[in-house]
Amino acid sequence: MGYISLREVALEANISDRQRCYVCGKHFVPRFSFQRKTKAGRPYYFCSQECLLKVGGKAGSATCSVCGKGFVPAYAYQQAIVDGETRHYCSEACADSYRVEMVKKRGVRRVAVVNQKGGTGKTTTAINFSAGLAARGLRVLLIDMDAQGNVGISLGLHGEKGTYHLLMDACSAADCAVPIRDNLDIITSNASLAAAEISLATAENRERVLKTALARAGGEERYDYVVLDCPPSLSLVNQNALVYARRILVPVSCDFLAMVGVKQILRTVSNMNSIMGEEVSIQGVLPTFYDKRTRLSDEVLENLKDYFKDKLLPPIRISTRLKEAPIHKKTIFEYDPNGHAAADYLAMVDRFLAS
Repeated sequence: MGYISLREVALEANISDRQRCYVCGKHFVPRFSFQRKTKAGRPYYFCSQECLLKVGGKAGSATCSVCGKGFVPAYAYQQAIVDGETRHYCSEACADSYRVEMVKKRGVRRVAVVNQKGGTGKTTTAINFSAGLAARGLRVLLIDMDAQGNVGISLGLHGEKGTYHLLMDACSAADCAVPIRDNLDIITSNASLAAAEISLATAENRERVLKTALARAGGEERYDYVVLDCPPSLSLVNQNALVYARRILVPVSCDFLAMVGVKQILRTVSNMNSIMGEEVSIQGVLPTFYDKRTRLSDEVLENLKDYFKDKLLPPIRISTRLKEAPIHKKTIFEYDPNGHAAADYLAMVDRFLAS
């Protein structure tokens, strides 16, 4: 058997495809070149270098790029290519610490969670994406841009000042934000935000009010990530979110009408770029309500994969626990930390951080 390059892996087999390990039978997503080898034109997959060694493959020793410890790589996460350089991690803790260190060096990252189609798990994603980032040691500010105020409702939180005050009353983020978990602050919203639409219509630089607000003292500089949960509409509040964030995360439910919402988002991004001169881009597309038992979910996933390529994030499987968590005012990591929904959102966070 001969090794093939990571580029060849990406070209010959979409890296989002799940494969079965030739040795232990485990299903996994290939990420590194050693995980696929060929013999007589037939591909063989290995979930770890431990399995590779069992069939006579070669694995050399490595030095951890974080702590300097020497070790023999045995798992896929222990090797990564960063800025063209191969890095090794002796443990998940070292891998996580390096990832967080790199994110902090880049400065604040802004992400708008948006889909003009309702029912895609947008608020659920905004909450658990933010909580997952915070769990990885990043300082996160989650802002509810929807007048329905579902972020605060889902977590049992009501701030004295909210998004309306941030936009219209010159309040700083520090005055509006409420610390709710380690590394996680939230600016809540309520029905008063609907009145902001009227005021924004006559405001100077009306699409940049949020950007100006978060540049005030006590604004975004305290955070590594600012996440915006946007309403399912094309409004001035949404435009403010897109102009500020410039990067968007799109939850897409695995159902028949999924692509309709995607087309609306693509049109919105195109309009923002061409008409308003703002460089807005899709950083990630997240399949939600994925049910591996149904053909429809797989068809939606394949369509998304064909169109968005490496921007497609690992899917969030359908879960009763995700629906129950807001009843108990908890994130999925608090309500069901060992369940598959928590694992799915952490996998999504790690993939997002690597992009």
